[in-house]
This record gives sequence, C-alpha cells and structure tokens, in this order.
Amino acid sequence: MMPHVRRPGSVPPRQRQGYDDAAGHAGAPYDSGYNTGQVYGIPRPAGPADPGGPYGGGGRGTGAPPPPAYSPGARPAPDWRRRVKIGSIAVAVAVLATTIGTYAWASGRMRGEVDLAKVIERPQEDDCTTYLIVGSDSREGMTAEDKKRLHTGSADGKRTDSMMILAACGGGNTMISLPRDSDVEIPTFVGSESGKTFKGTGRRVKLNAAYAEDGPELLVRTVEYNTGLRIDHYAEIGFAGFANIVDALGGVELDIEKGFKDKRSGADFQAGRQTLDGEQALAFVRTRYAFAESDLARTKNQQKFLAALASQAASPGTVLNPFRLYPTLGAGLDTLIVDKDMSLFDLAEMFFAMKGVNGGDGTSMNMPVSGSRGGNLVWDKAKVKQLVGQIQNDEKVTVTAD
Repeated sequence: MMPHVRRPGSVPPRQRQGYDDAAGHAGAPYDSGYNTGQVYGIPRPAGPADPGGPYGGGGRGTGAPPPPAYSPGARPAPDWRRRVKIGSIAVAVAVLATTIGTYAWASGRMRGEVDLAKVIERPQEDDCTTYLIVGSDSREGMTAEDKKRLHTGSADGKRTDSMMILAACGGGNTMISLPRDSDVEIPTFVGSESGKTFKGTGRRVKLNAAYAEDGPELLVRTVEYNTGLRIDHYAEIGFAGFANIVDALGGVELDIEKGFKDKRSGADFQAGRQTLDGEQALAFVRTRYAFAESDLARTKNQQKFLAALASQAASPGTVLNPFRLYPTLGAGLDTLIVDKDMSLFDLAEMFFAMKGVNGGDGTSMNMPVSGSRGGNLVWDKAKVKQLVGQIQNDEKVTVTAD
C-alpha cells in the first residue's frame, strides 16, 4: 500500500467529522496518525495540542521536550571533583601503607639487647623521658682498612668513648655530658649475665669502668645511683655506625669556632662553617689531646656535633626523602644498640629532643665538676642535686657547669 501523503493546502483528515465506508456505514472521525506522531514509524511524545501549529491542532504539543541532540562519538564531560577525590584517597592510602611498611621494617632492625629490668633499686619515675646515650669504641663490622681510615686502632673488647644524659621534659630539653673520667661509686648490682648479686663496697672508679666491668646494665645502675635520675631508655652506637650515619646523611654541616689538629684521632680542622663526612666527624668527636681541658672540651664538641647531626637527621630534607631516609635508617639501625622497651617512636623522640637543644629550645652542659681525685673528675654534689631536682620537677634548668 502507498503511504498516506497529504497534499499541500488540504484539510488534515482528522478534522473531518466522519465518513461513510464503501458499505455506507457511518464511521468515527478519520485519524491519519499525525495526531500521535506515529507517521513513518517515529514515536512522538504525548502532549496537548498546539493550536499555533501550521495545521491547527495537528501541531506538536508545547509541553513535550525536544528530542535530545545526538552527536556521533560524543562523550560526557569528565567529573573532576570525583577524580580529585579518588586520587586523594589513593595517595593517602599509598602514604599510609608506605609509612606502616617503613615503621615495621625499621622496628625489625632495631637491636633491643639491653635489659633494664635487670637494673635494681631504681629511682622513682618522673614526667620527663630520660635517655642515656653512649658512644662506644666498638669496632664491630669494621675491616682492617676501615680501622686504618678511621684511626680507631684494633683494641679488643668494647669501652665507652662518650656518655650523655638527654632529659626530654615539658619545660625544656637538657643534654648533660658525663666525662668518662668522672669519679663515681660502684653500687650493689646484679650481674647481667650471671644473675648474681654483687654487694657495693664503696669502690670508686672512672665512670667508663662500670661499662667495662658488666656492660650497659651496670653503667645504667651506676649513673642512676650517682645522679638520682631514672634512665628510661638506653642507646649506644659504635665507631662504624656513627661514621656510616654521617655519610648516609651526605655529611653534617658544622661551624668550628677554632681549628685544631690531633694525630691520634686524625683531626685536622680549620675554623669556619664546613660539612664533615663520616671520617672527619668521628675524628672531631674523639679528639681530646688537642685541648687543654682534655675530656671536658671533648664532651662539648660531642654535644655540639650530635645536636647538629640530630637536627639534620630530623629535617624534612631527610625524613621526606626516601633516597636519604632509608640509607640513614639502615646505617644507624644495624649498629645501634637500644634497650628492649625502646620503640622506633622513642628513638624519633630522642632525635627531636636533641634537635630542640641545638635549636635553642633547652640546655646543653657538662656535669658540674668541683675538682679532681686521683686524676678523676669529682662532681659538684650541691649542683648535681639541684640539677636533678629541676629535671625531676619538670622545671627550666638554671644550673650551670661553671
């Protein structure tokens, strides 16, 4: 059949009121299909008649929306807010996973070998967190070439080369160097290996002799007995570990006020600001024979350098740079010996406290000395008592070593 075609000017069929079929029957008004939009098989949305159309009621209804425009290959506009949100979540998850992984990796490498539970008759706890930081002359892991390069010699055993107390308090941080020639009393103690009790006899020795006699536990016991301060954590590092940390950091910048030389330690420094590598740093902190005050002058240099090292290790340039952070952690944790209860968080707190001292937020000093006995340095008892009291009460330290 031919499709229905309306001639121009004709009246739309639906406007005829009725018709008679061939048989003469009256029929309903004729509808061509224009009314419903079904002509040519194209659906048309329902809507009221548009009287303003060209054919009266046969026009498109005004309430019907226009058909959507179609463009081949067109894509919806990107939802940038959603993309940014998803990207931010992905970055946060990646950072969290990396942080957790780094913490677990570093914690697993910490050498928690010192058992402070073996220390007896301990002072009461206070609000400060107090660390005993020890630099030993351990040559563990060093080759013959390393010993020659770092001027360490090849002595057997292990002794303390430097000792200092770091008290991290709310009222400020205090770093106190303990000269290894300090005159102290060895108290009653329990052997770290034998478990036997050794009664104190009033025997007086150099402070570093306590470490040589029964290791870190006796050293902690001796420091606590002679100062009255409770040691919460212990950290010890040897020659090789110290030099490796400095090299992993890319060197440590330091301002040396006066140049000096020392053949024994290999020190040869000019005055001024300079960057020290591992070999130079070890020579700087070990030098004692180039100074008139010997051990006291050396402890001041040790404090100055450790504070500068901590400041650089805790800087964003190290913490946020994985190419510097991981080598530094690896170099330090492989040789760093700590107590069994010390966590990576405690270690970080120690470094930030040292950094605070270097930044002026605290006090750096030697243990007050009043004289000497048999070549050993005697502590000023009155000043030591006042110093300890200020730390225990979380007060600003006003005691000086002068």
